[in-house]
Amino acid sequence: MLKSIICLAVAAGCMSGALAATPAELAFRYAPVHYQDTDSSDYPSEYITAYDYDGDRDASNNWDNRGSAQWPATVYYSVVESCSHYFITYAFYHPRDWTDTAFDQEHENDLEGAIMAVRKSGTGYGALEGMITVFHKDFYSYTAPGSPFKGSSESLDGTVSLEAHNGINRVKTAQEAKGHGLKAWPFIGNFTGAANQDGVIYYPTLGAAEFPTSGNDRNVPYRLVDMHAPNGLFAAAISDAIQPANQGLTFANWGTFRGNTSGDCGSGLKTCGTNSANAPWGWDDSNDGASYRGEFALDPAHLFAHYFTGTGTFSQQYVNNPYLAGLQRAGFSATRTPSGFPAELNLGTLFGKQVGACSAN
Repeated sequence: MLKSIICLAVAAGCMSGALAATPAELAFRYAPVHYQDTDSSDYPSEYITAYDYDGDRDASNNWDNRGSAQWPATVYYSVVESCSHYFITYAFYHPRDWTDTAFDQEHENDLEGAIMAVRKSGTGYGALEGMITVFHKDFYSYTAPGSPFKGSSESLDGTVSLEAHNGINRVKTAQEAKGHGLKAWPFIGNFTGAANQDGVIYYPTLGAAEFPTSGNDRNVPYRLVDMHAPNGLFAAAISDAIQPANQGLTFANWGTFRGNTSGDCGSGLKTCGTNSANAPWGWDDSNDGASYRGEFALDPAHLFAHYFTGTGTFSQQYVNNPYLAGLQRAGFSATRTPSGFPAELNLGTLFGKQVGACSAN
């Protein structure tokens, strides 16, 4: 019989002598090469940036302030650590979800993304096993090459492709123009990098981020920004959640950005939606009844357990979940939740999944 091993929260992978990478190091190691399709009707609205690109965190003026779009390319990240895996989320922000089609809808703010499950091992970085992406109101699931993960009640949508960049084989992600739904490359086929296609290819950098010089720029470095940095995106969510109702600057309610109809949103024969974009703690699959709104952030292990089988040793206990920790610090509980918090998620139960140490047999 195998001997029981107790692993402290600072250890990676519950293995003796393992050296844990920091969240920032993990985020950079797994940061994708990102293929963004562009539309010549409005190239600047296709460029990824920060939600506060315009110098304030008021999300209701982001459509209006888009301007010429010369802002640093930005990708948000977070790292949640369970006893068996790292769950690394990447989120891509656009000021506009737009259309040039009559009788279609557009809206202010757009944030869609992906989450990767990385098995902890004897190395600092572990091994990628699966990925789930956000395509508007649907999730898509993919496995890594050689992964034991298999489809569950949700069928698999493919295998991720890799691209070598500065010595690292990186996952390739792809985002459509206008609505910015996200899948693994090349499952959004309008821009795969072919010479006869328009699009922007973004690469992660530890140096200075840049911005596209045109709607057909094939090498734009993007910066990674921690969603849990002081005064960052999740701090804005907590700050708005403790304000009186309808007084938030960035979020209208839990997980949903503020957005109005000012500027030319909805001009002509189009319509403009309000408060229509969501953050990871508000992402949801509209026709998936077994996982719940916000699990991308608050309970990613449960989300992956629903989408995949063949996961082997797979823990749903967390040694580090900065989303739950932030809610606890703000004084929220099972009986006091932010306005708009999903009824299907019980904060008391989620807080109980946090552990100081992991046991493995």
